[in-house]
Amino acid sequence: MKIITVLGARPQFIKAALLSRELRRNHREILVHTGQHYDRELSNVFFEELNIPQPDYNLGIGSATQGKQTGQMMIEIEKLLIIERPDLVLVYGDTNSTLAAALAAVKLHVPVAHVEAGPRMFDKSVPEEINRIITDHISTLLFAPTQISLENLRKEGLTRGVYLTGDVMLDNFYYFSGVAEKHSRILEQIGLQKGKYILVTVHRARNTDIEGNLKNICAALSIIAKREKLVFPVHPRTEKFLKQYGFWADLEREANITLIKPVGYLDMLVLTKGAKKILTDSGGLQKEAYFAGVPCITLDITSGWPETVADGWNLVVGECGDSSSLDIEKIVRAAFSFAPKGERQMVFGDGRAVEKICAAIDGFKC
Repeated sequence: MKIITVLGARPQFIKAALLSRELRRNHREILVHTGQHYDRELSNVFFEELNIPQPDYNLGIGSATQGKQTGQMMIEIEKLLIIERPDLVLVYGDTNSTLAAALAAVKLHVPVAHVEAGPRMFDKSVPEEINRIITDHISTLLFAPTQISLENLRKEGLTRGVYLTGDVMLDNFYYFSGVAEKHSRILEQIGLQKGKYILVTVHRARNTDIEGNLKNICAALSIIAKREKLVFPVHPRTEKFLKQYGFWADLEREANITLIKPVGYLDMLVLTKGAKKILTDSGGLQKEAYFAGVPCITLDITSGWPETVADGWNLVVGECGDSSSLDIEKIVRAAFSFAPKGERQMVFGDGRAVEKICAAIDGFKC
């Protein structure tokens, strides 16, 4: 079978690392990189360190408005589909690359397989929520990472071609953790000790583009830094807004806050596993914190992974209301006092998602 896999953003490169390797045992895979993440820190480094095959096509779309970026991707992907005539298009997650590839494929009557189908935030103000809902409803094969994701699909009437596989990120977490511990020197490089720092990431538009939210996050970090060390890998868009709003210099002045460039997956695994706690708005990092058994504080009004919240290992500190939904005191209190109770239920499967997805694709009749 000829399969076109479309990737565009950091989390998708990671998700594809093991699955692409396994798919190529029985199928011909053509890898397409849309260019949605084009910085080396957000793109090339992942292909290099995870030994992902280099893309057969790099569309070089880059950043743009939601509509323009998605439209340009659709145009270019459609051209490739007409040339390559694949039997299946494989997409991951909920990015603009995911939606563009799924739409281009379904309009040409090419079946779509969606890895990580079914998560819902129940908040359509989040662009990724729109992407994942539409992609699920036009996909032929849907690979649900959790029981809740499976139930979400069923509630929306999606029952055919649906598989409960577990999460490919857990497969990657298990596989690459040993590699990361052996090769990464990130803690030594930035002068941190395992279990004695808080890891911070911020990148969602609701936090970066809304000045009040970003201001409150920075104010909370400054207070937390009076008692704790923090390391903050800064996404390029976050850096842009921190400087635009005048908050960058304030963070730089804090002796206990270390601002660094985005790091590769192996370094990020070490930072995640070594953290005392994690403050983030990243859905992927919420899961990886859960895999690692590190308490997570979500800087948003909801989590795309309610399983982690229900299990007591993730605390959502944002509240619905006015545009500034993140309260300084609530973030600080959570950073100092949040402590999970009980063992994790390991709701993301058994680390064999890649095997189960490949089995479903092997048995798929075009």
